[in-house]
Order: sequence, then C-alpha cells, then structure tokens
Amino acid sequence: MRVLITGGAGFIGSHLAEAYLERGDEVYIIDDLSTGSLYNIKELKENERFKNKLFIHIDTILNHNTMLELTGTCDIVFHLAAAVGVQYILNNPLESIKTNIQGTEKVLELCDKFKKKVLIASTSEVYGKHLHAPLVETDNIIYGPSSKFRWSYAATKLMDEFTALAYYRTTGLEVIITRLFNTVGPKQTGAYGMVIPRFVSQALKNEPLTVYGDGNQTRTFTYVKDVVEALMTLVETNGAVGEVFNVGGTEEISIIDLAKRIIKETGSKSTIKLIPYDEAFGKDFEDMQRRVPGTEKINKLIGFEPKTDFDTMLRKIIRYMKKK
Repeated sequence: MRVLITGGAGFIGSHLAEAYLERGDEVYIIDDLSTGSLYNIKELKENERFKNKLFIHIDTILNHNTMLELTGTCDIVFHLAAAVGVQYILNNPLESIKTNIQGTEKVLELCDKFKKKVLIASTSEVYGKHLHAPLVETDNIIYGPSSKFRWSYAATKLMDEFTALAYYRTTGLEVIITRLFNTVGPKQTGAYGMVIPRFVSQALKNEPLTVYGDGNQTRTFTYVKDVVEALMTLVETNGAVGEVFNVGGTEEISIIDLAKRIIKETGSKSTIKLIPYDEAFGKDFEDMQRRVPGTEKINKLIGFEPKTDFDTMLRKIIRYMKKK
C-alpha cells in the first residue's frame, strides 16, 4: 500500500511513517519543515530496508501540482500537516489560519478528485473552555472572544472538521476525523509550547520548571505509539468513515503535579517557577482549565485503550532526551 502523510516530518507523522515502513508499505511524506524537522526522519532515510520505500518532499501542502501528484499516487492519505503549538499560533496567527484552513481544503479537494480515503487529524482544542470531564464527541463548543487569538487554532481545526464532513455528506468522500489529546513521546520538542519535553529539558539542566498560571489546570497524555496504532486501525475500519473520534489517555494530572513528577523522575535539583499567562503569552491567551477525553466511542468500535501508562511514557521520554 502507498501511504501519503502530510506533515510527515513532524512528531506524530514521523512515528506514523515508521510504523507503515516497518509493515512493508511505501510512505510518501510532504512537509514544509515549519514545525517538522528532518531530524525526525533521519533514521528512516538512513535505514537500508526503507531505501526504496520512503519518498520525501520538502514543500507546502498548498502547492497544487505537488499535492496533485502525491494524492494521485497514493492509496490513502493521513492529513497531519498543521500549524501546531500555542506559542507558534500566537506568533504566526495569519500563517496558521491559512495553513490550517486552506491546506485542509486542498487535501480534501484532491482526495475527492481521486476518491482516496483520508484521515484528518483534528485536536482536543476544538472543545474550547469546557470544565467538565470527560469530553465527548457530541459536546457543544465553547470559545472565548475573537480578540483572544488563542482560540483561532481551535476555530480553524473545527472548520476543517466541518469541511471534511461536508465532503462526506455531499460527495461520499471517505473521511475520518480524530481529535488528538496531548500526544507525547520521543522526538517531540518543547519549542512550540509542548509541556512535557519543555519540563524535561529544564529538569535535566537543573533549571526552574516554568509553570504557567497557577498550575492547577489538568491534562491527560497519550503515548505516540498508542496513537499511531489507533490511527492505523481506524483507516482500516469501515465503521469509522464519516465519524469523529477522540484519541487520548484518561490519567488526569495537574500541570504543577506533572512538574513535581518530572523533577522526581529526573533526580533534578530544579525548583518550580509560576509565571502568569499574560507574561508568558501576552494578552491574546486564555487557557483550557481541564481537558479529559471520553474514549467510549473509539473503544466500542476498535477496542482502543492506551497501552502505555503515564509513568512508563514519562520514563521513555526522559531516557530519550538524556540520550539526545
């Protein structure tokens, strides 16, 4: 099988590419390296077993001719390319909106032209400011005002979902939408605001762990290989077409407790430093205080349950970052 992964040099995309290559499939990657990195796919490029199985295009998904050729060549498409990370979104608001909305429109247009099944990677951000848990796929959406650019990312990803479902209902295009909740693992960088690699990096340097706000906001985390397995299973499951699925873990932890756990696991001499949101991100930021996924829908369809518990994934990330 030939698999196209947009954003394939990114954190999740590179792990997905590796899984398909290990299975013996051909993998085509397109990435503009705005947040992805050639380092993420370096080992794949250098692996002799994958020599004639991996094809890398450094380009934007807005390039019609390149995407036309790639979509026509491949059997299935994973659309992971997007502007990611709170810090990146706030620093590049216009580019982020264009990438997320116009990029997804291009992918869906060409998938429809060639009738190729496509999985759209959405995000837990689309739920907005809910405080209850768990969040389920049929929940209403609650956003802050448009003056708070933090919500632009959530709004663009929700628009991606609407567009994908419109194609499914109008033309019959086989689409699957996954809302990913804080995926973590090796190769993830803290450069764009990702909390665990940022904390681990600070702890390994014995620097203060910078916790934004009061640290009482809570999250769940899911190991990247568990997420990749879920994505691969969903695209092979007929009942997934035309549906939206949460993909995430269920072990809820506050950010301040996360910082304490990382200090303990690394044996660091670091302290914890609280930084107000407006100092860290400026006036355009609001936070989601709680984000816990309901996974009953995906569990019922494909039996998905995260296999990697929180302590195990944390130790894997720390080992990787120490080695790196």
